[in-house]
Formats: sequence, C-alpha cells, structure tokens
Amino acid sequence: MSKVTTLLFLTLGLGSISLHAEPTRRLLFFTKSSGFEHDVISWKKGRPSFAEKIFTSLGAKHGWQFEFSKDGSKFSSEYLAGFDAVIFYTTGDLTSMGTDNQPAMTPAGKQALFDYVKSGKGFIGLHSASDTFHTANESKKGPDRYVNHGKEADPYVCFLGGEFIIHGDQQVATNKVINKRFPGFSGAGDSFAFKEEWYSLKDFNPDIHVLTVIDAPAMKGAMYQRPAYPTTWAREEGKGRVFYTAMGHRNDVWTNPVFQDILVGAIRWATRDVDAAVPPNLKDVAPEAMTNPSYIEPKK
Repeated sequence: MSKVTTLLFLTLGLGSISLHAEPTRRLLFFTKSSGFEHDVISWKKGRPSFAEKIFTSLGAKHGWQFEFSKDGSKFSSEYLAGFDAVIFYTTGDLTSMGTDNQPAMTPAGKQALFDYVKSGKGFIGLHSASDTFHTANESKKGPDRYVNHGKEADPYVCFLGGEFIIHGDQQVATNKVINKRFPGFSGAGDSFAFKEEWYSLKDFNPDIHVLTVIDAPAMKGAMYQRPAYPTTWAREEGKGRVFYTAMGHRNDVWTNPVFQDILVGAIRWATRDVDAAVPPNLKDVAPEAMTNPSYIEPKK
C-alpha cells in the first residue's frame, strides 16, 4: 500500500503549513484473471499496471488509499473488513487459479464478498467484472452463452446485475446518459461517445438502476444487432451498494475525463461519501434489453 501522510493546517502567525491528507477511504482493487488478462491491469516486470497508476493518481487527489492485489486466497470477512469498497477488474472462475497462476479464491471467500457488501459496504465492477463467475454449465462458444438465465444465473451475476456475452471490434459508440444527477455524470452531457471494446450483455437484474444505455442498433457487428441495453448501472445489495460499468478496456479510456469522472462518482457513491437514489428503472429506459443477439458461430 502507498504511504499517505496527514493533512494539517498549522497556523503560525500569518502563515500556514500544509501536508498531505490522511486517507478517508481504503479501497481494494482486485485484478485476478482466471480467464483472459487485459493489458490495462497486467503487471509487466513486476511494475504497477496502467489502471493502478490511474487509481494512485486519483487516490492522491481524493484521499483514497488503494491496495492492489491478484491474490484471491486473501478473501475472507476479516480481510475485507479493512476496506470501504472493493473494485473488481477480473475474468473467469476466480475459485480456480486459471490463466494468471495467481492464488484462487475459495468458495467461502466468494461468499465473504457477498456478505461484506450486504453488511453495508461498496462494490464496483469494471469492464470484465461481468466476464467473471459465469453461469454454471454455460459454454463460452456455444449457443447457451446467448440465453438469459434469470434467477438461475450464478449468484455473482445476480449480485453484479448483468453478464457478458461477447464483444465485437472496438468502435465508437454512443451512450445515452439516463441519470445526470448520479455522482460523476454531471459533466457527461445527454450522451457521450468514444472508441472502446463494448460488451454485449445479458441477464440484467430487474432491480438495477440504469445510468447509461448504448445505441446498439447503430453499431457494427452481429453481436450488437439487438435493442438498446444498459452499459452502466447501480443497485443496492442488502445494506450495501453495487456499481458496474462495461467501460475500461483501453488505456485512453482510463485517461478520458468522462470515464474518470464516472469512476470518481462511483467510488464516492459506493463508499457513502455521497448519496443518490437508485430505484429500478430497467423496464422504463431499456424495455427490450433482455432481447439478446442471435447466436454467432465462432470463427475456426
């Protein structure tokens, strides 16, 4: 963890001395990749990832202290109690060592995460957090990946609020902002657009409060030939708060002011530094979101 010193204003006559602020929040950025590991969260030669560098910079501005980890074996109620919120940028079944050979999470550790949030803490899922803990018996390349599983979806999918199906070529796409009053969205305007690896998603929890809806019909690729669907949302989990955005694949997205504002707003909301109501609105703002694209035969 980074060392953060204390911000004090010592008035000495006409002058003052200012030091750095004690962290107001402690955050875990967890990036284990049991499946595909994204470049933006990869540790190259033991150095911090690009995303971790961005979070370190944001933490210095907002008084947040981050722990960066890929070690799933640490997950327990005792470990998680040390954080105000947990941020996932993960892939695959985290209870298996998988691709990155980092220690796996135990089933008890997975349950500890759910209990931690239900008790009143925060969770933020970024990009491939929806490509994590897929519904059981679901083939990554088979047609069942395109089926909505509803209440039978993996508990993590229900907890997060949605699930990854597939993505097409990176492209510029327009996202309509549904709630500009939610923290972090005041400067996003009525809509925003930039190049990204946009996910086609399914299994939306009916209780999500949709924050952005993507103009899927205007996009290129069969996986986007479907009605408009959510790409960012928030929901309550017990006494806790859950936020997800499908954005975050590209380095230049991480430096984009719109994305950074959304990240900051998400953290402030998840840690209860600010409040915002998140009533379910999926049926009102994206009524056909549960209509998935037709099955796409994988390339050989």
